[in-house]
Amino acid sequence: MLPESTNGTGGGGEQVVPMAWWSAESMADELLRTGRLVAPGSLEYLAGRQTLALTIYLCDETGALAGARAVARIDEWLSRTSHGHPWPQWVRERLAAREAREPRGGPGPDLLLARRTWRRLESTEVLAADLTAAGRPVEESAQVWTPAWQLGLPLGHLAIHLY
Repeated sequence: MLPESTNGTGGGGEQVVPMAWWSAESMADELLRTGRLVAPGSLEYLAGRQTLALTIYLCDETGALAGARAVARIDEWLSRTSHGHPWPQWVRERLAAREAREPRGGPGPDLLLARRTWRRLESTEVLAADLTAAGRPVEESAQVWTPAWQLGLPLGHLAIHLY
């Protein structure tokens, strides 16, 4: 992703690459593929991957997500994706905090991709089983339109558990 204001280069002439976002997305993809919960390429898979990638990215304060360090964060990812955690509120707060720390030139490519993903997860609705039936078994025939993140969150949580 190339920032418009620098004509494709960073301040020192180098190209700006969203490595933190790509690392988070790659880890999310690995978690979902390993879990084999849904078919890759399906709407459910995309919702799960985007939800997990956003969670992983926002949990990584340093932007230095790497294999061994990433696996050490699994407990935090499980906590953030657990049932009852105010995930959407947490996402909004973390995005705002990241934005406040960005340099004057505007948000970097990682944050731009994260914000775009969050907007997509919020605005895309999918027809799915009603997972909000508190205390009752899920009735799969009772389907409701729900934001994509509400489908992706429990899928992501389960994928983390299976990893």
